Amino acid sequence: MQALFFKHIETLTARTESALATLGFDALLLGSGAAPKRFLDDTYYPFRTQPDFVQWLPQLNQHPGSWLLLQPGCKPKLYLYSPTDFWHQTPELPTGDWTTAFEIEAFSDAQQLRSAFASLSRVALVNAERPDFAAEGWQHNPQPLLDALHFDRAIKTEWELHCLREANRIAVRGHVAAEQAFRAGASEYWIHQDYLAAIEHNERDLPYDNIVALNEHAAVLHYQFQQRQAPSVPRTLLLDAGASYQGYAADITRTHAFDPDSEFGQLIAALDEAQKGILTTVKAGVDFVDLHLEMHARLAQVLTDSRLVNASVEAQLAQGITRTFFPHGLGHLLGIQVHDVGGWQSDSAGTLREPPAEHPFLRLTRTLEPGFVVTIEPGLYFIPSLLAGLRASAAGNTFDWNRVEQLQPYGGIRIEDNVAITAEGHENLTRDAFALVAG
Repeated sequence: MQALFFKHIETLTARTESALATLGFDALLLGSGAAPKRFLDDTYYPFRTQPDFVQWLPQLNQHPGSWLLLQPGCKPKLYLYSPTDFWHQTPELPTGDWTTAFEIEAFSDAQQLRSAFASLSRVALVNAERPDFAAEGWQHNPQPLLDALHFDRAIKTEWELHCLREANRIAVRGHVAAEQAFRAGASEYWIHQDYLAAIEHNERDLPYDNIVALNEHAAVLHYQFQQRQAPSVPRTLLLDAGASYQGYAADITRTHAFDPDSEFGQLIAALDEAQKGILTTVKAGVDFVDLHLEMHARLAQVLTDSRLVNASVEAQLAQGITRTFFPHGLGHLLGIQVHDVGGWQSDSAGTLREPPAEHPFLRLTRTLEPGFVVTIEPGLYFIPSLLAGLRASAAGNTFDWNRVEQLQPYGGIRIEDNVAITAEGHENLTRDAFALVAG
């Protein structure tokens, strides 16, 4: 992987130098970030390295206060914050073959950076906060530069694709363990603990907070709790859980029925087939908005075939029925961040293409290109507040509400794969990882 990483740095260097030249900057200074302090306390929130820094230095995922200086024609230079401290472990200069891609210098006091950067002018500074050592003329988070860099970030290097494959393989181990715990009658809390043990992560390592939803909780799209008590009657597990590898995220969702032969189990199988159907159309040159709309048509067919609704696909789409059952977007860009940046950008200048008004939660409106990694995650949920509105509408009389009410205690379904777009079509990182575990 060493050769892939060095090629990755070459690609980032070329992108950065081009953007700096176009926008009239002499240097880019990326901060690793800082852990924010808790209000009225002397402890800090868990540190998470800022994503633009991660793209260059994924090996340094727990080094707050550090900086990376990028200047055209110069080797990237890392200023590693290494304070004199007896409360915490002091970072040491990193070793390893990857370090030869950088100049590395340790510093113990941020004020030392004033002299280190005194000769710099026309600097773009990317960091959550503007540091005290920044010169007055430096531009803090200039949007045109961020737009240019983030637009290009959608196209992954081969090294980034390797990291995303590995993140999926790790996460799948957790999904297998979590399903086993569910079938053994475990609570949301213990399912989560088994997941963490299987992937050898702690909470801080996760790219996002796992969604571990049993029964009705599966109808809450971003369900945020983990009950210690298992339900007396287990019906459903919706697990939206990822993993990290070298700073890159997997984002996988699977839904399981405790009784796979139940009506809800059959509905999971039907949505799984619909998801695999939409995957056959995922390739370079396809507009992601069109994919999202096509998925609604496929979901309408699932609702008709399951006899939940007595209306044609065309009628359901015209009346917006499927948006009650599938209110979020089909997917998003994936990479360093779970919801990676640039999803609405149509060019490197930052021009935005917002989603259709009736689908406001769609996070990706770009045309797919080789190198993109996206999620494909249709859902079918029984959300009480949305169902109430549908029932009161003119379309309400097309539903078998007795059957809908029978399915409400199961919550809902989401099936999410991570897919890399290739010149020939796509690579399904998630299903490949599940096949590897099964084989």
